[in-house]
Amino acid sequence: MKVKSAFSSLFFFLTLVIPFCCLRAQTPAALDLVITHGHIIDGTGSPWYSGDLGIRDGKIAAIGNLASAPRKRTIDAAGKVVAPGFIDMLGQSELTILVDPRLPSKIFQGITTEITGEGSSVAPLNDAIIQSGRSGYDYYKITPDWRTLRQYFARLEKQGIGINVADYVGATQVRRMVLGDDDKQPTPAQVDEMKALVREAMRDGAAGVSTSLEYAPAPYAKTNELIALATEAGKFGGIYATHMRNESDSVLESIDEALRIGREARVPVEIWHIKVAGKDNWGRMPEVVAKINAARAAGADVTADTYAYTAWFNDFPPSFLRGRTMGARKN
Repeated sequence: MKVKSAFSSLFFFLTLVIPFCCLRAQTPAALDLVITHGHIIDGTGSPWYSGDLGIRDGKIAAIGNLASAPRKRTIDAAGKVVAPGFIDMLGQSELTILVDPRLPSKIFQGITTEITGEGSSVAPLNDAIIQSGRSGYDYYKITPDWRTLRQYFARLEKQGIGINVADYVGATQVRRMVLGDDDKQPTPAQVDEMKALVREAMRDGAAGVSTSLEYAPAPYAKTNELIALATEAGKFGGIYATHMRNESDSVLESIDEALRIGREARVPVEIWHIKVAGKDNWGRMPEVVAKINAARAAGADVTADTYAYTAWFNDFPPSFLRGRTMGARKN
């Protein structure tokens, strides 16, 4: 779920990229940091409890009453929540993390893990895809010197990163690698090429296969093509995550498609930023939630997330902007 930056003024987030532990005994050696008087939420689902939290060598060393524990530094978190970092279920930082590896826009919101790769993904890459995205690389002053997820991850490891990151391999991305941007259906041999790219990405560490089915060329892919790709991800323990084919009048049918892909590929399904768009569909969210809950009750491994704002934005392709700019100049 995306988190508004306003939350950072309401809560104190522990932005260590490590899990909470449950140590309560005071430790003999001095702690580097003690966070006192906070409302501790440990991520287990239990209610908050009052306590202090001690950190040594970048790890949580003690939780409890640490009033007498020696320490180098103290932070008073009275009236605030001390919690593990948030997980952004769908971020877009795969390139900006190469610009500023600290990702302050995430850290300042308490986000310590981001999952990225919405249909398109940072890899695999070929020369044609790089050329089509040249304006973006040039804008960020990034040299796309990777072709696979393994090479991209190696670049991240070399430079260092400020948060945890996981990436999906995009179904759109592998389709573009094999078919380009054309509205056409793949031959069996071309499907095999796409499946091989998914397998390679999964071996490199992808979290699964993703789709963004409202944005060309993604809509050209039929359901069977997506099942084939998701099946390959499932062989490696991956999941299927989707921006569904329709989020307005046909939202229920799109949920059916996502459930079918999960069922036939035998993979869990994650539905991103679920919504019902358009004024004519206002009030239909109970139908959407009921449909997902019914699928879960019937045994489907399906989840969904939403974001905390009421509108979305898509940028215009460079070709559109160039046309608009030229038109404005003529006028």
